[in-house]
Amino acid sequence: MFSDIPPSLFALTSALLFAVGAQIQNVGLARVDSRNGATISIVSSAIFLWLMAPFLMEWSNWLEPAVLIFVLVGLFRPSVSANLAIAGMRYLGPTLTTTLSATSPLFGAAFGVVLLGETLTWPIAIGTGGIIAAVAMLARRDARLPATWPLWALGLPIGAAAVRSIGHVFSKIGMASIPDPYFAGLVAFTVSALIMLALHRIRPGAHRVPWRTPGPYWFVAAAVIMSISVISLNTALLRGQIVTVVPIVACSPVFTMLLSVLVFRRERLTPRTVLAVALVVPSVIFIALNL
Repeated sequence: MFSDIPPSLFALTSALLFAVGAQIQNVGLARVDSRNGATISIVSSAIFLWLMAPFLMEWSNWLEPAVLIFVLVGLFRPSVSANLAIAGMRYLGPTLTTTLSATSPLFGAAFGVVLLGETLTWPIAIGTGGIIAAVAMLARRDARLPATWPLWALGLPIGAAAVRSIGHVFSKIGMASIPDPYFAGLVAFTVSALIMLALHRIRPGAHRVPWRTPGPYWFVAAAVIMSISVISLNTALLRGQIVTVVPIVACSPVFTMLLSVLVFRRERLTPRTVLAVALVVPSVIFIALNL
């Protein structure tokens, strides 16, 4: 039934779910610090995926050598990328964070050329230039207005985009031998969950999770949504190409902006942010249409 669905639709679904998850995580940040939030989200995602094992697991996949590639991915995604993204949301808000995360096509193109032998064409270069211009626009401050976030915070979602993109490349390489989007996500999230739990135990001054407040449960809800988003993304990567899937997923700022304005009604959008989103979206579409 799902074999007739094009990869672009899976990528678009992933973008929408990613935006919804980001907004829900931002609600939880009111009561939970970003590190605990990332731990709750990743561990909850791993638990949710394991609960799906009786229905989706192909147990023979564990015998394939390519499982080590998914383990490698789990060492840095989503453990590192989620921490960077959630910290970015605390400082910058969900719309600005997901907009800067849309730099992933830049990294996707670079990793595609270096690791997969793909060709960097002029349309890709032009689209990448548009993304860089949007980042520069967001980085420039109006001297007449007080700063509301530190300049270094811009590196948080950009770093998350870079880590996420290299994870996409290795996931696609692994799925060439184990063509199972669910299994790829399960292994990566399980490894990342174990890492996050270990870091939480040894981290000095770690805060207790306030389970008696609604905050942690927002992260649990976001984890379920993010898990489905990752499966959809992996399906798109399995059936499509890095250079076409990543730009479509990078359109999530459009959904984030619409959710902020129409549903959550709690984030004020500045003209500069809206202009940056308007510049990023056609840039990533321009990349996608060329491929």
